Amino acid sequence: MTIDRKLPQCWGHRGASARFPENTLASFEAAIRDGADGIESDVHVSKDNVVIMFHDPTLQRTTDHKGAIKELNWEGPDGMKNARTLKEPKQPIPTFVETVELLMKPENHHVQFNIDVKASNSPTRVFTLIHQTISKYPNWETVLAPRLLLGLWHPKFLEPAKELLPYCKRSSISFSMEFTRWMLWDDVDCVSIWFRALGTWRGQRFLKQAKKAGKTILVFTVNEPEHLLQCTRWGVDVIITDTTNRWLDLRKLLQDDYDRTMTLHSNWFLWTQMASWSPLIIFVEFLTVFFLRSWGGPFVRKALDAPVPGKVQLEVAAAADAVVREVES
Repeated sequence: MTIDRKLPQCWGHRGASARFPENTLASFEAAIRDGADGIESDVHVSKDNVVIMFHDPTLQRTTDHKGAIKELNWEGPDGMKNARTLKEPKQPIPTFVETVELLMKPENHHVQFNIDVKASNSPTRVFTLIHQTISKYPNWETVLAPRLLLGLWHPKFLEPAKELLPYCKRSSISFSMEFTRWMLWDDVDCVSIWFRALGTWRGQRFLKQAKKAGKTILVFTVNEPEHLLQCTRWGVDVIITDTTNRWLDLRKLLQDDYDRTMTLHSNWFLWTQMASWSPLIIFVEFLTVFFLRSWGGPFVRKALDAPVPGKVQLEVAAAADAVVREVES
């Protein structure tokens, strides 16, 4: 029996990144074709002021180029526009302009866009460039702006976001619930939190607080069927996933027969998987907050240029990312 239930939306994490190279137009388009309600991607700014869609501060993990993005030009014979992904099918790095063009196609006017603003960015610089792109479209204030969500890791972005992009909704992004409450809570419409953190008693308390405060709850990065169903049990609003087709197929089953579908996968993993144990989660929270301060600078609420990343900071970033990937695998 079909019952009209409110089920979490599906947002593609870096697009449909389980099947296509992450943060590419091919990945974004695949997620939209699957039927995703939104896409999530990350922004960095090149030396010559081009906003590009890329997760890491450096190029080498996912492309055939090397170097720190903020120290490289987009244009030129050695420019990042010539980089191609290591994963097949090989794709170029998309710019923010190209991504907005995709979203402005009439058939994509329903797609929401979560812009993950990495902490190494200069707030004023990146937000000014983003506004220049957004505001060039006719009717942007009604057709585009309501679909944009700024994902903020660091409190230094809050005041510049209010000043330069006041029409964009704001979301915290964090592995740490305490950091979200401490530094970001009062100035965001949404909270985006690491899936593993929500499985603890602290996570359940956080969920209740977020719902009571009227926050939209996003959860990342959720790929396994049992995890997707657990997010549904928790009543979150948005699931950010690499596997958009998997969640959309499962969501259709839930719409057709919710109770039976819920029995397909248990939530025993909350107690049996080491990745769900509180001590490990607390360690990851600590490590990522340390990385955030190392990368983005002091936890202040005004616009500061991020420090130029040095060798130690790059190593910290790589270590933090490696730990999280190991926990999630």
